[in-house]
Amino acid sequence: MTAFRTLDDAGPLAGKRVLLRVDLNVPMEAARVTDATRIERVVPTIREIAGQGGKVVLLAHFGRPKGKREAKDSLRPVVATLSDKLGSPVAFAEDCVGEAAATAVAAMRDGDVLLLENTRYHAGEEKNDAAFADALATNGDVYVNEAFSAAHRAHASTEGLAHRLPAYAGRLMQAELDALTKGLEAPKRPVIALVGGAKVSSKIDLLENLVTKVDMLVIGGGMANTFLHAQGKAVGKSLCEKDLAETALRILAAAESAKCRIILPVDAVVASEFKANAANETVPVDAVPEGGMILDAGPRSVAEIDAAIDEAATLVWNGPLGAFEMTPFDAATVAAARHAAERTTAGKLVSVAGGGDTVAALNHAGVSERFSYISTAGGAFLEWLEGKTLPGVEALRAKD
Repeated sequence: MTAFRTLDDAGPLAGKRVLLRVDLNVPMEAARVTDATRIERVVPTIREIAGQGGKVVLLAHFGRPKGKREAKDSLRPVVATLSDKLGSPVAFAEDCVGEAAATAVAAMRDGDVLLLENTRYHAGEEKNDAAFADALATNGDVYVNEAFSAAHRAHASTEGLAHRLPAYAGRLMQAELDALTKGLEAPKRPVIALVGGAKVSSKIDLLENLVTKVDMLVIGGGMANTFLHAQGKAVGKSLCEKDLAETALRILAAAESAKCRIILPVDAVVASEFKANAANETVPVDAVPEGGMILDAGPRSVAEIDAAIDEAATLVWNGPLGAFEMTPFDAATVAAARHAAERTTAGKLVSVAGGGDTVAALNHAGVSERFSYISTAGGAFLEWLEGKTLPGVEALRAKD
């Protein structure tokens, strides 16, 4: 973690106004938080800063108001849950800049926590407008970014502020960057990546980057069908982007040049309809019936994946191996996830996973607590896997 400035580099925070960018974009129903996971994950950093006597001024976005003030996008309903998880009161200001914000910040005592209203109520946020970033900066002495999930956006509160105040990574951001560094930037080799999901079209950049960085690449889920089709195998009625056959062959060729071993399914669980507990059979991938639909990888495929995981020292996982939402087509994802978890628990594997479907799949398999790190940042995690620069992260990089 020496590449990034963290709270360890910030010095004493007592009496300082700390602008802490967090992700409070949580699911809501009838103005109540229905999943507090993101809130719970930022609580330790809030407590650490407040415990030092810092004045914690929280910056966050909610929804997509696009510069317009709408009640449905207010952060006010989050205050009750945030206070509950923190175990202490959280004040609220009706705006993130201007008189309302300045008055609320001025009233703070050391150790207080204040949540400012939705940064995206202002068009200058998503435009990374200099004047808006300046206005945000007037309420702080120090800037701390705890929102990796928004770090792929060059917004005023995620990137602009880092150039106006002393800037540091919060503990959650630090953990994320540490895990990602161990995953691909400076991993223990051999490295295996497991990429699943429905479509190749959404993960072309990801696959093209990974074949140059990992030793083994498992391609599963619906996207594997496109590769099987490109190799001349009939995939029946399976989800398949046949127009991307040339792209698939190009990725396979790039992998061969980079000496990256591609692992595709060798058998598949096939059904004639897409529904839970549909009648199914397991067949070799070159024997898929014309009316069949591949909904999961078969047991021989899972055995190959498990054996490859046994060879690896590092695993990066994004996407399921089949239609994991429906039994029995969750079998391959669950089996491989549990095998990876066992290797991780035994100290033989560093396992890093992320992406919405991935988190859901690993929760379904009951292994989330046993992976080295699971990122809840969807877009940012995917862009990092694609090898793209994340503006909010780069702004925290330590200068020589």
